[in-house]
Amino acid sequence: MEKTRIAVAGAGYIGQAHMAAAQASASVTLSAVVDPSPAAAALASSAGVPWYPSLEEMLARDRPAGVVLATPNQLHVAHAMLCLEAGLPMLLEKPMAPTVQEGAALAQAVEERKARVLVGHHRAHSPIMAKACEVVRSGQLGKLVAVVGSATFFKPDSYFSEAPWRREPGAGPILLNMIHEVHNLRMLCGDVVAVQAFASNATRGFAVEDTVAINLRFANGALGSFMLSDTAACPRSWEQTSRENEAYAASDDEDCYVISGTNGSLSVPTMRLKTYPRPQDRSWWKPFTSDVVPMVRDDPIRCQMEHFGAVVRGEMAPLVSARDGLENLRVAQAITEAATTGRVVHLDGDTQRQPALSQ
Repeated sequence: MEKTRIAVAGAGYIGQAHMAAAQASASVTLSAVVDPSPAAAALASSAGVPWYPSLEEMLARDRPAGVVLATPNQLHVAHAMLCLEAGLPMLLEKPMAPTVQEGAALAQAVEERKARVLVGHHRAHSPIMAKACEVVRSGQLGKLVAVVGSATFFKPDSYFSEAPWRREPGAGPILLNMIHEVHNLRMLCGDVVAVQAFASNATRGFAVEDTVAINLRFANGALGSFMLSDTAACPRSWEQTSRENEAYAASDDEDCYVISGTNGSLSVPTMRLKTYPRPQDRSWWKPFTSDVVPMVRDDPIRCQMEHFGAVVRGEMAPLVSARDGLENLRVAQAITEAATTGRVVHLDGDTQRQPALSQ
């Protein structure tokens, strides 16, 4: 079978990961690198593919079957609209837009054109996440009650000096990192309908936050709490616990999510499962049955690239649609709004705007 030609626009950290995935794939191949920087030209030369300084120039000279848009967040909408106008399938990195308003317009344009657009929430392609969702849906945990999560890690100064846009509005860990967590939490617990948050930039002093404490209410009534920080020397993050990306040091004894129901809990990604053996005899005085759910590990970026190839060829619908990307963006923007205003921010579908308990 002839391989599906995929170009990558944006040769930063995540763009290079997409390039490597395309080069290693059995079903797709890297066709070009698009980025105005001299470093990108060197990367294209090393990969043995053409280099173009702009999408317009690539489209004029060498149209691929699909394109990965891994450009800075502020450019996502403009580049996505260009690809839509050209009828080019795309893998659009998260967040799909800097604001909900822009994301809603883009999602509408995607739906009106029936375009093939996959939003780059790569953890949706993780076998660990698939297994965790399977456990939750199986009912072993009982009715969902709560989720506690964290994404705490320390980004070095070079992360910001190499890409100064990461210090400015439109970046920050809510949009760059928490939006991944939002999609995971929506997969595990359902839609988020209300959020509270405190944010701080006291450590780095950038124009964007570096630490955020978040409360969540889900449509099914479950509640969640989440700690986010890119300046906390703590390994309780997906990258440092999942062992899906060898670039990160692994902490095998840590988890970044604990999902609790009325009959048990699941810690992810260690997949430690604790349940009551007799649901009719549950009590904090009774022992749990402890188990570890068997699962496999695979690189979700690799899995995502294989899926994108199938989307480009029309063989599959996008696992993460533009509408999914928009919902994730809505929650992320609600977190920012809640942190800024100090108010609870209600999303569509929140039926519990009044306190559930009377004094």
